[in-house]
Amino acid sequence: MDYVVSTLSNLVKQTCFMNLSWGNLLMIFVALFFLYLAVKKEYEPLLLVPISFGMLLVNMYPPIMEDGGLLHYFYLLDEWSILPSLIFMGVGAMTDFGPLIANPKSFLLGAAAQFGIFAAYLIAILMGFGDKAAAAISIIGGADGPTSIFLAGKLGQTEYMGPIAVAAYSYMSLVPIIQPPIMKLFTTKEEREIKMEQLRPVSKLERILFPVIVTIVVVAILPSTAPLVGMLMLGNLFKESGVVKQLTHTASNALMYIVVILLGTSVGATTSAEAFLKLTTLKIVALGLIAFCIGTAAGVLFGKLMCKVTHGKVNPLIGSAGVSAVPMAARVSQKVGSEADPTNFLLMHAMGPNVAGVIGTAVAAGVFMAIFNV
Repeated sequence: MDYVVSTLSNLVKQTCFMNLSWGNLLMIFVALFFLYLAVKKEYEPLLLVPISFGMLLVNMYPPIMEDGGLLHYFYLLDEWSILPSLIFMGVGAMTDFGPLIANPKSFLLGAAAQFGIFAAYLIAILMGFGDKAAAAISIIGGADGPTSIFLAGKLGQTEYMGPIAVAAYSYMSLVPIIQPPIMKLFTTKEEREIKMEQLRPVSKLERILFPVIVTIVVVAILPSTAPLVGMLMLGNLFKESGVVKQLTHTASNALMYIVVILLGTSVGATTSAEAFLKLTTLKIVALGLIAFCIGTAAGVLFGKLMCKVTHGKVNPLIGSAGVSAVPMAARVSQKVGSEADPTNFLLMHAMGPNVAGVIGTAVAAGVFMAIFNV
């Protein structure tokens, strides 16, 4: 009888019910809320589903993230910058740089939206973060999860990598909620109704040369960006060359989705209650939101400037797409523009600043790595 009682007692002690803290319960609730946003609202479900499930797993069974646990090994691929670089290859294979090539001025809008990153860097230092930590946190403003993870790893800020990654991916998913009020605040209805001229056709030669030239120029100036920019442009070269369709298909489908599963689940698994429910985490999340809002506003305001200079030929809304949440930010520009005028079609125009933002965020990360001699 004692054996039976002892056995049952051991089983009960090992259940989640005996080991969960209030913090774990709170994080489980957050995980379920993220899962609701992904499934019901369809906010970036490819990201939020694995992130929310990783969050759920680690708060029900923390050892899954400890040395020897399954998700610990997934997370090492984040720290080693392998998964972020592979994500960039997949993004490149899926992305059409045609709108950016057809309208090179889009580079300026993509650059303007990076202002939020450097503004948040200064604010983070004022809030007491070290210079490297401030740089790693500020990159959240680009709404680029892989770059945030990449820079945090390169700068040795692994203790902040979890909150940084979750904040970055959360803001990527919440672009349709965060950006529209800012876009409407800084534009008039007349500006939102502006229709832009159709983009010129882009030749195949231009499409092939673009990833090669960008790689040479950017990597020559900032060699540390080679893993991100190089993989982004390699993926795009697969797509535009037209001679390696199998590689294009693999990079943009099977490989991309495998990497998303590993990266998303491991990012979610960094949010154990013990590691995540801290004042520092709240500061990081707040700074990320500030950076993202400033970046969006800067893009829109620079769009207004371009609108004035071109005598009304540029719709300022496309400036908000300068953050690198591809293609969600461009879709939001389209949505807000069509609300002002249902016949307005801004998507392709917004894709220019959007893909420029991907390059711009990688360059911003390279600038920080150069500053800190990484």
